[in-house]
Amino acid sequence: MPSGRITPRFAGLSTFGRYPRLEDVSPDCRPVDWAIFGAPYDSGVTYRPGARFGPRSIREESQYLKPYHIVHDLMLSEVFSMADAGDAPVKPFSCEANTQTIADWAADLDGGAAPHVTKLFMLGGDHSCTLAALRAAWRRHGTPKGGLAMLHFDSHVDTVDVTLDERYSHASPFIRAVEEGILDPSRMLSVGIKGPLNTPNDLSYARDHGVTMITYEQWRDEGSATIDAFLKRLGNDQCYFTFDIDCLDPTFAPGTGTPCVGGFTSAEVLELLRHIATFAHASGVGPNLVGADVVEVLPQRDVAGNTALLAAHIAFELMCIDGLKRKAAGSAVAHTAQR
Repeated sequence: MPSGRITPRFAGLSTFGRYPRLEDVSPDCRPVDWAIFGAPYDSGVTYRPGARFGPRSIREESQYLKPYHIVHDLMLSEVFSMADAGDAPVKPFSCEANTQTIADWAADLDGGAAPHVTKLFMLGGDHSCTLAALRAAWRRHGTPKGGLAMLHFDSHVDTVDVTLDERYSHASPFIRAVEEGILDPSRMLSVGIKGPLNTPNDLSYARDHGVTMITYEQWRDEGSATIDAFLKRLGNDQCYFTFDIDCLDPTFAPGTGTPCVGGFTSAEVLELLRHIATFAHASGVGPNLVGADVVEVLPQRDVAGNTALLAAHIAFELMCIDGLKRKAAGSAVAHTAQR
């Protein structure tokens, strides 16, 4: 990526993080470890539309995203090769057709089953698009028995069966994924859940199927003990990480379609993501990410681009979870070779 001290950040194409376009990466430089793509779709929302413009706004604000992580002492661009793959095609008038369209495009992106691109990071778009990204990750990275594990940050569990006669809305991606056998609910952790809800039954499916849920209030009172226990149980299993921006208090992330008051501050959520990365690094166990996303950014309701800027930094933090793991693995290999 170009240096902001040589090429101004306000000039040129707005790719994510100013990473190169995938089409501009020489075949000699592949594979690309992470390809970032947009899912400009919001027909699955149940309240405010506008998240279809989320990928564009996140890319715009990511121009001031820098590659060195102070806390982790990690230069991400030295650990991974990354590129912007553009936007997936969408079907704006059908949730089900859109899910299949994005899934097929992402699964086959630049090599598919024998990819020149290893992992995909999706910029949403609404949360219905995550079902498509999960399908793609499942097809690209094998089929672990029982489905992929998942780390899920959100105000909502998103396991509602049907909303307004729609089975593929942003309220339902994970119940559909469980039904399809690509998500293992017993290895799913949902963090930041908060109310109020329509009915207590909104939590029934997740509870009955073994999802570990941590409300924001529970995390605030108890800290990260439940998260740490989940990570230990998860081990190094293949895992997808999905992050709904509405898990933050709308004071810090007003640009979202289903704002839910209370919840994480921006500092709290960054601290928690860094905790997950450092816990995995210190313990030797933690999520083996095979895909990730940040969804539900609605620029029209944003203030000064703050929500999109935060989303770009969250995407960076999620890739740093994988980067720290890669760095540790490289150090272990080097140490073994020296012996």
